[in-house]
Parts: sequence; C-alpha cells; structure tokens
Amino acid sequence: LSVGENTVKEVKEEAGLDVRAEGIIAVQDRKKHNPEIYAYNITKVFVLCKLLGGSFQPNSETIDSGYFSMETLPPLSENKTTQQQIRMCFDAYHAKHWDTLFD
Repeated sequence: LSVGENTVKEVKEEAGLDVRAEGIIAVQDRKKHNPEIYAYNITKVFVLCKLLGGSFQPNSETIDSGYFSMETLPPLSENKTTQQQIRMCFDAYHAKHWDTLFD
C-alpha cells in the first residue's frame, strides 16, 4: 500500500474513522525525535487527514479515543509520540500553507 492508502486503512482499523489523506506533514527519523532508544531504525510519516465520518469502536490496539486541545492533552507515551510532534501536527492543520518537514 502507498503511504496515503495505509494511513486511511490504519485510521479505520485503530480509530474507526473514515479519512482522506491530504498531505505529508513530516518525515522523521524516530531516534532523532523520540526519547527511548529502540532496536530498529524507524522512519515516522505524519499525514494530514480530512475526517469524512465514522465513529470510534474499542479494538485490540485502541481502548479509548478523544479529541484534545494542546492545553488539555492527557499523559502521552512519548516513546511513540511527543508533545512536540503533536504541536507540529496542530501547526500544520492551522497553516494556510505547510512545507513538509523532513530529516
């Protein structure tokens, strides 16, 4: 699958939401942006999506879901996603024009 196709599939599987992948926010080397050392090299691709519909259903990978502002984020598993990465996604969403960031 392409990055866009895989994003749509994963969002449906893990969040129950139907989305359209609209652009790449960033491509990051995990070891440069996440605190815990990991045994494998991972490239993280952040994709801006448009919500089309659907609703969350608990599943084997995700037990709960919600929408939060930057000021009300719950505790994060920063080994997976940091507050800075979430801020980057908020900034991309609110930007009139966003240039993809990459390492």
